[in-house]
Amino acid sequence: MFILTHMITSFIASAGFGVLFNAPKKSLLKCGFVGMVGWFVYIWLVNWQYDAVISSLIAAFTIAVISQIFARMYKTPIIIFSVAGIIPLVPGGIAYDAMRNFVENDYNTAIQLAAKAFMISGAIAVGLVISEVINQMIRNVQFKSRI
Repeated sequence: MFILTHMITSFIASAGFGVLFNAPKKSLLKCGFVGMVGWFVYIWLVNWQYDAVISSLIAAFTIAVISQIFARMYKTPIIIFSVAGIIPLVPGGIAYDAMRNFVENDYNTAIQLAAKAFMISGAIAVGLVISEVINQMIRNVQFKSRI
């Protein structure tokens, strides 16, 4: 039940952000699917005691790979799927807690939370970049083999 609840809410969050992002109506379900799979990977890894940073990196990589596949299949820009899919991974709650602790003058906790939010954000960006680099390498190999 725990995983099912997370999957449904992440699907709604991703598809809802697709609506806010003015994604085409035909791609909203796909946006929700991408976010749901990314969040499932994240939750599954966190439940297996992996660090949140590593889990975010792997989940972001998964989201980027699925987004690239969907972009090719449906001839839609990749950013529509990847941005909507990344939304459940964004550490907004941790950043909020960091700012709240700064305001309450609990600087030690605030710095720890801010560092964690910063590392998770960086892991998301690195996951997206790694996927794009691998995609470019595969395209170059395919292009050179045709020549």
